[in-house]
Amino acid sequence: QVQLVESGGGLVQAGGSLRLSCAASGRTFSKYAMGWFRQAPGKEREFVAAISWTGGSTSYADSVKGRFTISGDNAKNTVYLQMNSLKPEDTAVYYCAAKQTYYSNRYFDRARDYDYWGQGTQVTVSS
Repeated sequence: QVQLVESGGGLVQAGGSLRLSCAASGRTFSKYAMGWFRQAPGKEREFVAAISWTGGSTSYADSVKGRFTISGDNAKNTVYLQMNSLKPEDTAVYYCAAKQTYYSNRYFDRARDYDYWGQGTQVTVSS
């Protein structure tokens, strides 16, 4: 089992920045690709960003490309999502997810591929 805890959410004005963190505990000696998803009220959960367990491969949704950066620190069992130039439409609950994989440079951009999920952290961007 892997437990994921997100932090770093909050209220920010449009154009501002936030950095989300996702700390993993439990069977973290295994290899996990990580992802960030978000869900706005009344909308389905959507893919934001993903990273392979080596950190060598990343993927982003078109809506965040160039503004968000995903990164990982395996020594700290933590993955980050740096969010810059935030827009009101980025408002959502952000979830991190972990997928056990033996492929070193594979990332996953579908929610159903993931094995574990955090509880989410709220990000609100005011206009």
